[in-house]
Amino acid sequence: MMGLLPDVADDLGTSVPTAGYLVSAYALGVVIGAPLLTALGSRVPRKRMLVVLMAVFTVGNLASALAPTFGLLVAGRLLAGLPHGAFFGVGAVVAARLVKEGRQARAVATMFLGLTVANIVGVPAATLLGQHLGWRATFLVVAAVGLVAMAALARLIPQLPAERHTGLAGELRALGDRQVLLGLLTTVFGFAGVFAVYSYLASMMTEVTGFAAGSVPLVLALFGIGMTLGALAAGPLTDRALRPTLYGSLGALALVLAAFHFTAPVKWAALVTVVLVGGIGFLTTTPLQMLVMNKARQAPTLAAASNQSAFNLANAGGAWIGGLVLSAGWGWTSPTVAGAVLAAAGLVVAVAAGLLDRGAPDPARIVARGGEPEPTAAPAPATDAVNS
Repeated sequence: MMGLLPDVADDLGTSVPTAGYLVSAYALGVVIGAPLLTALGSRVPRKRMLVVLMAVFTVGNLASALAPTFGLLVAGRLLAGLPHGAFFGVGAVVAARLVKEGRQARAVATMFLGLTVANIVGVPAATLLGQHLGWRATFLVVAAVGLVAMAALARLIPQLPAERHTGLAGELRALGDRQVLLGLLTTVFGFAGVFAVYSYLASMMTEVTGFAAGSVPLVLALFGIGMTLGALAAGPLTDRALRPTLYGSLGALALVLAAFHFTAPVKWAALVTVVLVGGIGFLTTTPLQMLVMNKARQAPTLAAASNQSAFNLANAGGAWIGGLVLSAGWGWTSPTVAGAVLAAAGLVVAVAAGLLDRGAPDPARIVARGGEPEPTAAPAPATDAVNS
């Protein structure tokens, strides 16, 4: 959606900041749909659940392509967002169950690499397609890709053994764990910093940096390359030391977003910063996902889906805050400052959670069989708590 905001705004007679609410609509769909659809589908086989969720996503994008008014387009984006969180929540647990202990973060990071491919290829291609054939053609193509994805899921995902069910009440109790809630809050604040900037990156590159509109797809591709580098690094680092990876990535994100305010007017510096924001921003995703999955113990799927809600609440909040500072007349680079403050707030929450968790027993981790936690013989030493 981000690369299409100027085209949608022009076509439907609204402003770019107002069009940014389309990002928020999709994100809010994720926030609503992730826990709801995950709970409703808790007894559905994981493979079938993934196919059904992709079908809903496809219908939502088709509705977006055909929407005659801005209001109906908002509704289409909301519908397309409903299955997103549940899809990634189920997918994360499936990925973790397919590998041996000690490589689960790498498996989740590998699944998330699909998002980086989307940003390297899909987002720039969608932007280019929207500029030449109109934004509606972009959503028609996305709907067609959704059909292909459904076929791939049905063909390639293996049937997994049934999971042990704790019931909805048990899963909700697991989500009430203090560390899970702090992890979700870290996601909301930390990742909102990325989307406060990314939602308006196309306009910032043309209005401040001086790139032509035709160069925006290249800029978005560079952001995607940064995401890929971040995803490749996130898995091994998270498997080795979860909390230090989280602290380092959030701190670096706050710094690089603050720097973007000064590098944006210089073309080469702006491009380097775009790569860094993509890479460091995506480096935060795997430790955040693994943290809530590990801490939730008996409800890893609902926890993973809820974290996707948190990610997209961050997307919605980031886009909203970025739009607020732009509408206040603070300039096209003002979202970078707002983003830096949000990332710093996420770091504060993460460090506070780590201090509260210091010396606690190492949580049960997600294992490859049956979705049940692996029993621990004894509490982990206090010095290992930062890695949990």
